[in-house]
Amino acid sequence: MLSDGFHDVPRGKVAMVVTDLEMTAPQSRECARPDGLDFGPLEVTADTYRDLFCSIGAPWLWFSRMVLDDAALNVILNDDQVHLYTLRKNGQPKALLELDFRTKSTCELAYFGVTPELIGKGAGAYLMDRAIELAFAAPIQRFHLHTCTIDSPQALGFYQRSGFLPIRQQIEIADDPRLTMGYDRTLAPHVPIFDP
Repeated sequence: MLSDGFHDVPRGKVAMVVTDLEMTAPQSRECARPDGLDFGPLEVTADTYRDLFCSIGAPWLWFSRMVLDDAALNVILNDDQVHLYTLRKNGQPKALLELDFRTKSTCELAYFGVTPELIGKGAGAYLMDRAIELAFAAPIQRFHLHTCTIDSPQALGFYQRSGFLPIRQQIEIADDPRLTMGYDRTLAPHVPIFDP
């Protein structure tokens, strides 16, 4: 356990406060589907998954799936307890909804997001309604997710308005993906880069 006070973060790393949230009963919200978007299952290869993952998550330094090789990523993507969905615009995937049912009576909202062009247009609220509906149809006793301080500043409030309650916080330290994975250094300007 960390003691009270300040703790240095090594250069080349990012520090995140991670908040875990959960929902134990479905929250009823019915958001209309935004015009021009279609919701449905997402079939991907490792490469097409990474492309969508980056188009949504790179501005927020999502990295955990990018460090997996094809074999490790395919184990997840091909697991029948991992369900992928998207919102399509003109036939192109513009959102990622990843529901992980691999733990009994539980669903993890593993990844959730929309491309920048859909932010602020009701797509996220509609996608979350589908997520809640699909998760609790399983049935489950617990629907959970986590977000962190390098994610979109709107994320935590959005999840709470959707009915998730914060249950704990953790500190995560990781390599800065802008230094180790070729992410553009201009991404996530709210997170300073500390070159080693």
